[in-house]
Amino acid sequence: MSISMYSASVPVFKQMLLALADVLAKAEAHATANNIDAETLLQARLAADMFPLVRQVQIACDFAKSVPARLAGVDVPTYEDSEQNFAELQTRIANTLAILNGFTAEQIDGSEELEVLLRPGTPKEKKLNGQTYLLSYGLPQFFFHITTSYALLRHNGVEIGKRDFMGAY
Repeated sequence: MSISMYSASVPVFKQMLLALADVLAKAEAHATANNIDAETLLQARLAADMFPLVRQVQIACDFAKSVPARLAGVDVPTYEDSEQNFAELQTRIANTLAILNGFTAEQIDGSEELEVLLRPGTPKEKKLNGQTYLLSYGLPQFFFHITTSYALLRHNGVEIGKRDFMGAY
């Protein structure tokens, strides 16, 4: 039995974004309860050359909306990347979930051989078929940023665990 491109993408993105929203709520509560400036968590990094938490969340949302959009052959919705607090990140996640809720299996299933062009017109231009794009590029990128967001908060004392990371499934 094979799995559909829709089933391998949209429900996975939704599960993990809902979990991320819950983790961010716990982070905000942790900051409030411990008199930690929220900006400390929002700008947290594990290394000087990595993006801070706020950017990790933005990028996770970007992959969650762009992968299904490309597979469905529709324009990728864009955001301004202007979030500066937990409430704005929650809004970004909610907006991304609303976009995901707009996709149907009929739009995405059958996109395995669809040609996806990454970074067109640049030296890093790459062509992938839809299945490779989803499984070898889109999902790993998404999970990298979700995992990094979780790790940044855990490293900074937010009491979260594996169940928080996984969310409801």
